[in-house]
Amino acid sequence: MDDEMLLTIGALAERTGLTVKTIRFYSDKGIIPPTGHSPAGHRLYDIDALTRLELVRTLRELDIGLPTVRRILARETSLADVAAAHAAALDAQIRVLRLRRAVLQAVANRESNPQEMDLMHKLVNLSQAERHRFIHDFIDDTFGGVDANPAMVELLRSSMPDLPDEPTSEQVEAWLELVRLVQDNDFRAAVRRMAEYQAKERADGDDSGLHHDLTETVCDEVGRALAAGTAADAAEAVAVVDILTARYAGTFGRPDDADLRRWVLERLEVANDARVTRYWQLVATINGRPPMADLEPVFTWFVRALRSYPTE
Repeated sequence: MDDEMLLTIGALAERTGLTVKTIRFYSDKGIIPPTGHSPAGHRLYDIDALTRLELVRTLRELDIGLPTVRRILARETSLADVAAAHAAALDAQIRVLRLRRAVLQAVANRESNPQEMDLMHKLVNLSQAERHRFIHDFIDDTFGGVDANPAMVELLRSSMPDLPDEPTSEQVEAWLELVRLVQDNDFRAAVRRMAEYQAKERADGDDSGLHHDLTETVCDEVGRALAAGTAADAAEAVAVVDILTARYAGTFGRPDDADLRRWVLERLEVANDARVTRYWQLVATINGRPPMADLEPVFTWFVRALRSYPTE
C-alpha cells in the first residue's frame, strides 16, 4: 500500500476517536499491529487496521475482555458466538439489577429497617425450590397427620407462589408478608384447627371436597343484603339465612332445621379467618394474578345473622 494511503497513529486516533495512548496499547499487545513504519520510525496503519480498531472499540464498549477480542480477531472464535454469550450474560445481569431495584423500591415503600431489608434480600435470592419449602413446611405442619380435606391440601400444594425472575416491588413485599404469615404460630394453630375440624367432618362421612358453588351462592345472597344495607340482626336477614341453610342442607345431605343452623355456624366460625383470605391474596399478587375478593365481610355478616336468628 502506498504511503499516502497509510495513517499515522495520530490520524488513526482522529478517525476513531480513541486516544493515541489507547491505540499504542493495542499495538503493543499485538491486537492492532502497525502495517509499517515511516522513515522516521513512526507507526503507520492501513484501512484494514482502521477496520479492526473500530471492531475492537465496539467490543470493548460492550465489555468484552481483551483475550476474547484477540480470539475474535484471530478467528479462533466467531463473533456470533461471542455476541450470543455476552447477550446471555447481560440478560442475567439485567435480571439481577431489576431484582435489586424491586427490593430497594419495596424497602423505600415500607420504610424498612436494615434487618428487614436484609431478610427481604435473602428471601428473594433463594431458589424457587427453597421458596416453595416455606409453603410445604407450613402445609406439613398444619395438615400433616390428620385426615383433612385432601382437595384443600392439593389446592395448597398446587397453588405455589412463584416469584418471577424480575419481580415488582409489590411482589417482593407480598413475598415477605407471606413468609411471615406462614411462619406465624398463631396462624398455624388456627389452620391446624381447621384441618382437625375437616378430619372430624370426614369421619362423619363428609367427602364433598371443595365448595366453590356454595361459596359463590353465599357471596351472591349476602352481597345483595350488604348492598341493600340490611343489618345481620334485621328481620330481613332471616330470609337470607333460610335460603343459605337450605343450600347447605342440599350440599351436605343434612336436614334443614335448627341443628343445621348451629352446624353451619360452627363450620363458619372455624373457617372464617381473615388471614386465610390474605394468604390467597398474597399468592395471587406474587403469581401476577388479580387478587381474590375479600370474603371476610360476607362471612362475618353470615355468622352474625346465624347468631341473631330468632329462636323458637
